[in-house]
Amino acid sequence: MARRRWPIVGALALALVALVQPVSRAATPSGGVIVFSAYPNGAGVPQLFHVQADGQGLAQLTMGRRAATSPDFSPDGKRIAFVRLGSGIYSIAQDGTGTGRLTSGRRDSYPVWSPDGKRIAFLRPYRAEWRVYVMSSTGEGERRLPQAPAAGRPSWAPNGKAILIPSAGDIVRIDARSGKVLKYYGLRLDLLSSHAATVSPGGQMVSYVGPRNPTGPEDCGEGPCPQFGLYLARLPKPHRARRIANDTGPAGWSRDGRSLVYVARGALTLRTVAATGTTSVATGPHVATGDAPPAWQPG
Repeated sequence: MARRRWPIVGALALALVALVQPVSRAATPSGGVIVFSAYPNGAGVPQLFHVQADGQGLAQLTMGRRAATSPDFSPDGKRIAFVRLGSGIYSIAQDGTGTGRLTSGRRDSYPVWSPDGKRIAFLRPYRAEWRVYVMSSTGEGERRLPQAPAAGRPSWAPNGKAILIPSAGDIVRIDARSGKVLKYYGLRLDLLSSHAATVSPGGQMVSYVGPRNPTGPEDCGEGPCPQFGLYLARLPKPHRARRIANDTGPAGWSRDGRSLVYVARGALTLRTVAATGTTSVATGPHVATGDAPPAWQPG
């Protein structure tokens, strides 16, 4: 895989032209708190915010000169791992206090907590490719999984013994200690959207952003714009993926795996896997980014 500038999905998100999604009473997503990256008051650099799934309690969590993105909740819902672009991986309490730095790699990305809360998997460039690393939840003992192939955003298997990664246009299951490939699932992922794939907490479904057939002319100034869709597929046989939305960022999962949250038109959108409608969550003057999946608090 050729070396790419982080984050690939950030470039993808700039090309997206979001469409308004229908609202339906059939959509009854899980409750809880959602953490997402947004431009404060529509300007500056993106920071982390949290809001309840019903739209209450909107508040800013981080501040600073560097963008904050790629949040992920610890299994107990008390802390959030996230990325400071150009600075490394950090963690912060759910109420915005107790910020701590976990890594110093300037391009470290996509931290994801293990099911037992003791480890965090993340990506780091290694020999011109993105590779999977694992460290303790305190940032100690970071190490590369030597047998793991070049990867996109990791997702832990429910038992914590394996990690699922987008790699070479597929979803691949690897050993969480060595990185040895355990299984190829046969999903055809577009290379530009390989970082935009997330596996449900139960390991039964995968959501990803991929190309779709154009529905009309979209002028980027130098020719037609690429058009994308958000897809769902069941594991272990993901051959019949279905498109559930057009032109969104990648999706985060509720802890029960029944609902998704993603950014469309600069705002949070909730959807249950079984329903066809969506629910929008107001983010006030803050414009949500679609470069990484929002995080849904366990509970």
